[in-house]
Amino acid sequence: MTDAKKTEKGAVALREEEILKFWNENDIFNKSVEKEAPQGDYFFYDGPPFATGSPHYGHILTSTIKDVVPRYQTMRGYRVERQWGWDCHGLPLENIVEKKLNISGREDILKIGVKKFNDTCREEIAQVSGEWERLIPRLGRWADMKNPYRTMDTTFMESEWWAFKQLHDKGLIYEDYRSMHICPRCETTLAQSEVSEGYKDIKDLAVTAKFHLKPEQEFGDGKYKTKETAFILAWTTTPWTLPGNVALAVGKDIRYTSLRIKGISELLIVASERIEELFKDQEIEIVHNDMVGSDLVGLEYEPPFNSYSGDDTLESKENAWKVYAADFVNTEDGTGIVHIAPAFGADDLLMAQNENLPILKHVGMNGIVVPEVVELAGLSVKPIDDHQSTDVEVVKFLAKKGILFAKEKYEHSYPHCWRCDTPLINYATSSWFVAVEKVKSDLLKYAEDINWTPKHIKKGRWGKWLEGARDWSVSRQRFWANTIPVWRCKKCLEEDVFGSIKELEEKSGTLVTDLHKDVVDEVVYACACGGDMYRVPDVLDTWFNSGSVPFASYHYPFENKEKVDTRIPANFIAEGTDQTRAWFYYQHVLIGAIFGKAAFKNVIVNGMALAEDGKKMSKKLKNYPDPTLMIDTYGADAMRLYMLSSPVVRAEDFRFSEKEIAPVASKVMGRLVNVHSFYSLYKDEIAHEPLSDSTNVLDRWIIARTLELHAEVTSGMDNYELDKATRPLADFVDDLSTWYLRRSRDRLKSDDTEDVKAALQTIRWVLRKYAKICAPFTPFIADWLWQQVMRNDDPESVHLANWCSVKESDKDVLSNMKTVREVVSSALEARASVGIKVRQPLQTLTVSSDLLSVVDDELIQLIKDEINVKEVVVARIGSDVALDTV
Repeated sequence: MTDAKKTEKGAVALREEEILKFWNENDIFNKSVEKEAPQGDYFFYDGPPFATGSPHYGHILTSTIKDVVPRYQTMRGYRVERQWGWDCHGLPLENIVEKKLNISGREDILKIGVKKFNDTCREEIAQVSGEWERLIPRLGRWADMKNPYRTMDTTFMESEWWAFKQLHDKGLIYEDYRSMHICPRCETTLAQSEVSEGYKDIKDLAVTAKFHLKPEQEFGDGKYKTKETAFILAWTTTPWTLPGNVALAVGKDIRYTSLRIKGISELLIVASERIEELFKDQEIEIVHNDMVGSDLVGLEYEPPFNSYSGDDTLESKENAWKVYAADFVNTEDGTGIVHIAPAFGADDLLMAQNENLPILKHVGMNGIVVPEVVELAGLSVKPIDDHQSTDVEVVKFLAKKGILFAKEKYEHSYPHCWRCDTPLINYATSSWFVAVEKVKSDLLKYAEDINWTPKHIKKGRWGKWLEGARDWSVSRQRFWANTIPVWRCKKCLEEDVFGSIKELEEKSGTLVTDLHKDVVDEVVYACACGGDMYRVPDVLDTWFNSGSVPFASYHYPFENKEKVDTRIPANFIAEGTDQTRAWFYYQHVLIGAIFGKAAFKNVIVNGMALAEDGKKMSKKLKNYPDPTLMIDTYGADAMRLYMLSSPVVRAEDFRFSEKEIAPVASKVMGRLVNVHSFYSLYKDEIAHEPLSDSTNVLDRWIIARTLELHAEVTSGMDNYELDKATRPLADFVDDLSTWYLRRSRDRLKSDDTEDVKAALQTIRWVLRKYAKICAPFTPFIADWLWQQVMRNDDPESVHLANWCSVKESDKDVLSNMKTVREVVSSALEARASVGIKVRQPLQTLTVSSDLLSVVDDELIQLIKDEINVKEVVVARIGSDVALDTV
């Protein structure tokens, strides 16, 4: 799995640990935050990771990005606070606690009591793994982990209550009964973004069922009459919903045909356009082919399951098991007739509400069929281990009853729970919503000024999601989360919405110290009508937590009001592509709706780090190397530089490979150390003398290259294009080590003291300059270099130094040296092609005048030395170079 040895730390890792110790002992991070900031504040929101589990390469990647930009902006003269945060609520922790308590599901939690369950959640959070506190600093990331915000803290939760009431007062909060995706295992609704991220291709079972029409019914203005054996055919991809059927839907203007299969007396009704597909292997007899959907409206039929047809107390029973017209019916697939189960589909529920149909919930929110449906009672409709099992039982029942026309398997994309991987189901339930669609035009307007890296996200993944945004269901039927601050009278249904603890205390006369469900649900007070006010049972979606970070992490507006008002919008945020429809989106909704502005100005979106084989990284498969082992072997700087130079910082996925980290460690970090080692042999000869003007072309060239590098890195960082800022770093080190230093070794050993001094001054200047330039990206090697070459008046750490203004580089020197190296490369190839090694001197190298237009004695001497020739001639020839091998 890895080439690294587990028993040894590499020299680079030991060097980095010494620098880390230096930072800690000298409080360098806090000094960097508190140092003079002439540019003012630069605001950065840090999305909170779950306070459970271990950091993985996804965290390492985003943490690196989140570290680079604040470091750079600090050096640019800004004050950048970096408060760490913990996401403490929701299903990740609840699932851990369920396992710890040896329980499963909502019913078990209610049996042991919400208080015991939530207390265990509190205990579990208190035992957050120390892996985060160790790995994040070791990665070189600076963040205030000693004073983090936690979404479970009462101060954070109170700010969310304030936000909820702000939305309510603006008319943006409402309760409604809708069909939504739920996770049967977690027994809660899911947000639109959570559903969108959990789709998987699966094979499912579809059936075409025969719905028996009651006999002697006239329809089509008396033109037609049903017989004893007349059926309407309806196709469904969710056979498990058939016990909840209350109606059939047809297209009002769609043409329908009644027919018989030759030799069978049953009369079957289907859409005319679907006949060829449905009966392609059978001989049929057409009975009527002039019917339209409106002719069929009002026909009554017997439900496939009789679980509810005998219940005379069923509300709106008189409207059930009839044919209705609907706009959503088409003839693209199926039979042109749709089975309607209002409890399990959005179109179905809307029809039920419009036509006053009963809503049959034959499945609980836990996905289990209720006892009333005796044929399927106790079965899970979409079990995680065999999602077709209940559908198979439905098929058996239909076949036994003689009403199965056809069955088929088909492959489609189906949503699964993002947390537990259970197949989701559509389910009609009551929920609280944020009316996003009311403010969508404003949200789109605020989004126009946001700068995205990569650019295509703005109008693509993000823009399209925002354009298609629907109202946000913010209520969940869980336990460990912030509570919805609404109290309702059980008698008159009057409601109170609270935006602070003080408001609730004054209204209820109860001291409130915690806002979790197990505490505030005990707060009951009298209504003006004489009834009692109870809190509504649901809790808030955890994305409401995350979206509130910009203000709730500061207990706004109860504290830090002026500070937060200036922090919105943030200058910068960063997360993976999955957060485009999640954290980025929910921040934008809450900040846009409440504060009337965008939540952030600049965003970097990273892709996913995959295993070397292109598969998702998996602890079970052990298909990726241990991050700690990688750092101990190659150093954090090498891993940072490797990731930052890749397309992953432009929202593209990349394959993490140890084989690609090793060269970064050796060719960048290793060469830098070697350059310094060579310099240190002679450095005493110049002590701390400043750089003087050198006439040597190599010195002038490497100074120009350093200035060029500085300009490239600055441009990339100012445009939030981290790969463009990072890639030149390695190329520069290659130039410094394999060209400049190699060509300068003999100079340093010469008797020309002035030339020796110029070379040493140049190396020292370059290393010091490079330490500054690479500091945001490779903070350890940067500070190590800084300690070796810093001046007496320099700050103690490179991370306390200021970023220099960009200066114009000598373009002529750069161009000429580039040409020299091209000549050398071509000449070496020519030597190799005829098998003459460099150590064998040659008389003449002829260079095309088209390639080498500037003839300079110093440049010519470089070529002579590199190629080992006595003479270089510039002339018009047919190739770039020609060697005199005679």
